[in-house]
This record gives sequence, structure tokens and C-alpha cells, in this order.
Amino acid sequence: MVKTGHKIAAPRAYQKAVALKRAAAVEQLIFITDQARVPVPEDVCARLPEGSIVICRDYDHPDRRGLAKALRAVTGKFGLKLLVAGDAHLAHAVRADGVHLPEYQLMKTGARPAFDFVSTACHSRPALVRAARLGLDVALVSPVFPTASHPDAPALGVLRFAGLIARAGLPIAALGGITRTTAPQLKPFGLYAIAGISCFADL
Repeated sequence: MVKTGHKIAAPRAYQKAVALKRAAAVEQLIFITDQARVPVPEDVCARLPEGSIVICRDYDHPDRRGLAKALRAVTGKFGLKLLVAGDAHLAHAVRADGVHLPEYQLMKTGARPAFDFVSTACHSRPALVRAARLGLDVALVSPVFPTASHPDAPALGVLRFAGLIARAGLPIAALGGITRTTAPQLKPFGLYAIAGISCFADL
């Protein structure tokens, strides 16, 4: 029923999202909110396949609690998983499915947060090692390709990305500069997910 609803609401965009998922041969898609680039994240949620993950980031949003509550409503409607970035209290308050840890929080965390699903950002091997030791569910490794959100950050490129995630010990999501053109380059790595902002806003 959820999938039918998606197709009625935005059939072409929904099919593009499915095609993006298949292009990278991943199990999941992860959409990260960014008010400046995607003012209405609920619209993106309606285009995502059932089971996809939405991370409420937007740390500087003037009404972050209201945003998280709105996302909880829409993700519940479309069968998506909601994570709140960097704020376990807010995640509990809106009954999110889990929490997303920025790398600085990950490196200070002594135990896995008490949520069903926990993701984290990783930019280094020590971070990946720590995430694996804590038993986290997925690590978002970035930036794989040049990205508009962090234009000054040097991209890893496919070879460095492959070396970084080798024997990571937990599921990996690629983040940064992923498009329908670059996604197929990730297919050989057996990734859990691809993550992004613009790649879903442009569907």
C-alpha cells in the first residue's frame, strides 16, 4: 500500500529513486535534510522507496523540534525510518527510530546509544574502528565525490574510499557527490546504502 501511494503521488520521481538505488546496488537510500537546499523535505520523503532512511540534520533550523515532528509524521506515513542527528533527547521526544552521530560525538561515545538504529559519520579509519566496536548499524563515509555542500573538502575518490572502508566491520553508506552518473562506480563495493541531499532533491 505504501508503494502504491508513492507511485500515485510522484510516480516518475519514485521510479528515479528506485533506479538510483539499483545503480549503486545498495539495500537502502539515506536522505539527509538541509533546509537551504531542500526547503520542503517532506516532498522528498514522498519520493523514496519504502524502508529508506531520513536523517533530520538541520542543526540551525529555527524550529528543529517542529521539523523533526513533521518528519516523524511523513516518514511514518510512507514507511521510512527517521533518525535525528546529534540529539538523542529530541530523537526520543519525537519517537524517532534512531539517532545519527556526527563523528565528534562518535569519538566521545563510550557505548552504543539506546536506540534500535544508530548511524554515524566517519571520515577516518579510527572513526570506523570505533563505530564497529560500538556495534553501530551503518557508517556514512564522505565525501566520496566532490560535493556542493562541502566544496572545500577534498573528495576521497573511488580508490581512497575503497581503501578506507576495506574490512570496516560494519555496513557502509557512501555520501558526497552521488548522482545517477557517479552511483554506478560504487556498485562493486557491496555498500549498504548511498546517502545524500541533492541526489534526492533532483529526482
